[in-house]
Amino acid sequence: MDTKPNFVAIKQKQQATWASGDYSKVGTLIQIVGERICEAVDLRAGELVLDVAAGNGNASLAAARRFAKVTSTDYVPELLERGRKRAEADGLNIEFAHADAEALPFREASFDVVLSTFGAMFAPHQEATAKEMVRVLRKGGRIGLASWTPGGFIGQLFKLIANYAPPPAGLSSPALWGTEGRLRELFPGCDIASEARMFTFRFHSADHWIDMFREWYGPTNRLFAALDEDGKRALYADIHQLLTGLNRGGDTLVVDSEYLETVIRVK
Repeated sequence: MDTKPNFVAIKQKQQATWASGDYSKVGTLIQIVGERICEAVDLRAGELVLDVAAGNGNASLAAARRFAKVTSTDYVPELLERGRKRAEADGLNIEFAHADAEALPFREASFDVVLSTFGAMFAPHQEATAKEMVRVLRKGGRIGLASWTPGGFIGQLFKLIANYAPPPAGLSSPALWGTEGRLRELFPGCDIASEARMFTFRFHSADHWIDMFREWYGPTNRLFAALDEDGKRALYADIHQLLTGLNRGGDTLVVDSEYLETVIRVK
């Protein structure tokens, strides 16, 4: 049986998924990760920066605040518009471009730094995405990545969701970007330095987290919409159990979610 993924069909479905809800409502919660990745790559004023699968622009805004010349890209126009409005509100000069992470519309060696925070990891063709990030980067340039790990909270959530909506056959898990072993496969010949970091979700309760992600976060928004009433109740209960088991906040919800912060230097 041929299990080669249909990347075109997968991306079309993904685009619809990420356009549902409003990712910017939850994306802004993790702004600190964009700030951290700019520090990790030791960003310099005036450098040419490409933010791949930028979503609503967390890393793009962080880089622009450090006076870099930033191009922010995503394949979901609605998310680019959210980033554009944020840049305008903050008075930041950022270029925005509709782009597929697997086929970036830029010349070779166009950028000093390439960033992606919880973005490139979701592109279905991982090898093509990594090659494109290297291609557009000058020799000696840096790639900065933030990727959820398989064992962290979001990684566990991915596994839970897969019980209700199995991924297409042959498709690699996005959480593999959160492992240094996989990154060494994707970026051969590069210097790779990784550090496990934590992002902490802080909500009123587990119900508060689920209700927000059910309404605004594309993957959970679409999954809840696709299930019948019994399925909705079961999914809600499973996510609630996961959150409750990881909560260290007592009467409120405080859940740490591990991600891998990685700096890749292209020789």
